Amino acid sequence: MSRPAHHRSGTARRGRDRRARMLPAHQGTRYATGRHTVAVVGGGIAGLAAATALAERGVAVTLYEREPYLGGRAGGWPTRLRDGTTVTMSRGFHAFFRQYYNLRGLLRRTDPTLARLAGLPDYPLLHADGLRDSFRRVPRTPPWSALGFAALSPSFRMRDLPAMDPVRALPLLDVRVPDVYHRLDDTSAHDFLEAIRFPSQARHLAFEVFSRSFFADPRQLSAAEMALMFHIYFLGSAEGLLFDVPRSPYPEALWDPLAGYLGRHSAEVRTNSAVEHVAPARDGGFEVAGGHDGHRYDAVVLALDATGLRSLAARSQRLGDPAWRERVARLRPAQPFLVTRLWLDRPVAPDRPGFLGTSGFGGLDNISVLDRWEDESARWAARTGGSVVELHAYAVDRHAARATEQRHLVDQLHRVYPETHGATVVDARHEWREDCPLFPVGGYADRPTVHTPDPGLVVAGDCVRTDLPVALMERAATSGFLAANALLKRWGIRGQALWTVPDRGRGSILRKAAEWAKR
Repeated sequence: MSRPAHHRSGTARRGRDRRARMLPAHQGTRYATGRHTVAVVGGGIAGLAAATALAERGVAVTLYEREPYLGGRAGGWPTRLRDGTTVTMSRGFHAFFRQYYNLRGLLRRTDPTLARLAGLPDYPLLHADGLRDSFRRVPRTPPWSALGFAALSPSFRMRDLPAMDPVRALPLLDVRVPDVYHRLDDTSAHDFLEAIRFPSQARHLAFEVFSRSFFADPRQLSAAEMALMFHIYFLGSAEGLLFDVPRSPYPEALWDPLAGYLGRHSAEVRTNSAVEHVAPARDGGFEVAGGHDGHRYDAVVLALDATGLRSLAARSQRLGDPAWRERVARLRPAQPFLVTRLWLDRPVAPDRPGFLGTSGFGGLDNISVLDRWEDESARWAARTGGSVVELHAYAVDRHAARATEQRHLVDQLHRVYPETHGATVVDARHEWREDCPLFPVGGYADRPTVHTPDPGLVVAGDCVRTDLPVALMERAATSGFLAANALLKRWGIRGQALWTVPDRGRGSILRKAAEWAKR
């Protein structure tokens, strides 16, 4: 195998926050001195991060992905509209926040300046009672970010503040991982907010938007996860709540270039290749079986969603040990979510933002006008005079009638954007999914970690416990790099440096107040 050129520009960068924390790479040889083979099972963000870090160090990687596309929940696939146009469908909008250092570092492998991402000018939030919030003018640096949001937001009313319990809220000022789980994991996000008597009007905009980002009802979500999100976006990071989006569909902008990059580093990418079984081999490696063939590898990275990991572990009875398999078996997905994408015969009003978060409009959580920022949708809109609009409903009732929920989302669109009421739907796609991890109350101890009882078997994904201040797509990318680092360290090969937001609250006064509250 030829050695790849050293890629300096791919390392995750600090961004604008000077207090971002670096986790130095462990030392070792620059490249593999012998032949090491690894199967990466799962081609989502976690699997791609693991495969990239390993392949760059000269490890022979085979990546297995059951779908015909890469990217996992941020993937995309072609579909043909009734008007004959072939477009890219996906599971919906994703926000690439500026504090997603490791994910952005992965994307820099093929896009060093992140030119394929475009920044949206605002993160507007609309409540059904007419209140509007914006993050455009909110300062980025904590604690001024939280104070600025409170001062500028019409949702925070001065008459509500005396009713709050500031002492119970103080733990939010100094969130540390894993300490926050020891203190708050046994409480639900809903009960925590009730205890501090947070103003009801502001609750959704300041907190519950995070719980719904996990596709979970606040009554089911651990308060520790909500507090961690508050730290990542408000009081821990100076990157703020503004974010980027891909200028093109996910395959074109992100994953097809990365697949090419992996190929140039001698990795083999196998899409349409489901893995049915993984078993320890007699010589210390692993047998990976899928379809009608099987192969032996020195090590395996299981980069699957919670449901996929649980299913594969159940079929692979010799993996890990009984205690590990029992923990994996207890993983559960969050509630279903619905993504409805509409191709309309007319544009929405020109002042509509590219993204709008919503509250109080039934199950509607946000609206994206894709032709505002995605080139494929913009070309369709320019050619037809129409628009491409996407609606999200998070944490949907598992027993809800799908057709009814789909109609309800469109009805709410008409309520929020009345000009769409008379539009003809040229075509529509509805994606129902139930494969995001649930972080239940008291579930922290049960979550799998990167390491397993077998040092040659590691796990990655957004369901994995990293004990770092990361979440969502950034947790997936970070866990993928951590899994690769575990194997590289085992073989004496240099690892991948990582970055996170600060791992504790900012400002000595706030930290001291939080310490006082713990007593």
